[in-house]
Amino acid sequence: MNKKEEIENVIKWCEKKKLEVGRTPILELNPFKDIEWLRNKTLIQIDRPRELADKNGIVYESTIRRLYEYFNGIWREIK
Repeated sequence: MNKKEEIENVIKWCEKKKLEVGRTPILELNPFKDIEWLRNKTLIQIDRPRELADKNGIVYESTIRRLYEYFNGIWREIK
Protein backbone atom coordinates (compact mmCIF):
# COMPACT_ATOMS: atom_id res chain seq x y z
CA MET A 1 0.00 0.00 0.00
CA ASN A 2 1.39 3.43 -0.90
CA LYS A 3 1.22 6.51 1.33
CA LYS A 4 -1.71 8.05 -0.54
CA GLU A 5 -3.79 4.89 0.07
CA GLU A 6 -2.71 4.83 3.73
CA ILE A 7 -3.78 8.47 4.16
CA GLU A 8 -7.17 7.69 2.58
CA ASN A 9 -7.63 4.72 4.95
CA VAL A 10 -6.86 6.91 7.98
CA ILE A 11 -9.33 9.56 6.74
CA LYS A 12 -12.03 6.89 6.24
CA TRP A 13 -11.40 5.61 9.76
CA CYS A 14 -11.68 9.15 11.17
CA GLU A 15 -14.96 9.77 9.32
CA LYS A 16 -16.39 6.47 10.59
CA LYS A 17 -15.31 7.24 14.17
CA LYS A 18 -16.88 10.72 13.93
CA LEU A 19 -20.21 9.19 12.87
CA GLU A 20 -20.06 6.55 15.63
CA VAL A 21 -19.30 9.01 18.42
CA GLY A 22 -21.54 11.81 17.13
CA ARG A 23 -19.54 14.68 18.61
CA THR A 24 -16.19 16.41 18.25
CA PRO A 25 -13.42 16.81 19.17
CA ILE A 26 -12.52 13.14 19.46
CA LEU A 27 -9.25 11.84 20.91
CA GLU A 28 -8.35 8.22 20.17
CA LEU A 29 -5.24 6.16 20.72
CA ASN A 30 -3.50 5.52 17.42
CA PRO A 31 -4.70 2.17 15.98
CA PHE A 32 -2.36 2.49 12.98
CA LYS A 33 0.95 1.40 14.53
CA ASP A 34 1.53 -0.86 11.49
CA ILE A 35 1.82 2.18 9.17
CA GLU A 36 5.45 3.35 9.20
CA TRP A 37 4.84 7.12 9.18
CA LEU A 38 2.26 6.79 12.00
CA ARG A 39 4.25 4.40 14.18
CA ASN A 40 5.47 7.05 16.65
CA LYS A 41 2.20 9.00 16.91
CA THR A 42 0.24 8.38 20.10
CA LEU A 43 -3.12 9.99 19.28
CA ILE A 44 -5.52 10.55 16.43
CA GLN A 45 -7.29 13.85 17.15
CA ILE A 46 -10.43 14.43 15.13
CA ASP A 47 -11.50 18.07 14.74
CA ARG A 48 -9.36 19.23 17.64
CA PRO A 49 -7.97 22.75 17.11
CA ARG A 50 -4.30 22.47 16.21
CA GLU A 51 -3.33 25.09 18.78
CA LEU A 52 -4.70 22.77 21.51
CA ALA A 53 -3.67 19.45 19.96
CA ASP A 54 -1.08 17.07 21.36
CA LYS A 55 2.07 17.45 19.27
CA ASN A 56 2.78 13.70 19.58
CA GLY A 57 -0.34 12.87 17.60
CA ILE A 58 -1.95 13.77 14.31
CA VAL A 59 -4.95 16.02 13.71
CA TYR A 60 -7.75 15.26 11.25
CA GLU A 61 -9.78 18.27 10.09
CA SER A 62 -13.04 16.89 8.76
CA THR A 63 -14.23 20.12 7.13
CA ILE A 64 -11.37 19.93 4.62
CA ARG A 65 -10.63 16.17 4.95
CA ARG A 66 -6.93 16.66 5.73
CA LEU A 67 -4.43 15.19 8.19
CA TYR A 68 -1.78 17.25 9.97
CA GLU A 69 1.34 16.43 11.97
CA TYR A 70 3.57 18.63 14.09
CA PHE A 71 6.98 18.87 12.46
CA ASN A 72 9.85 21.33 12.99
CA GLY A 73 7.73 23.69 15.11
CA ILE A 74 4.67 23.89 12.84
CA TRP A 75 1.61 21.83 11.93
CA ARG A 76 1.95 20.64 8.36
CA GLU A 77 -0.37 18.69 6.11
CA ILE A 78 0.47 15.02 5.65
CA LYS A 79 0.78 14.28 1.93
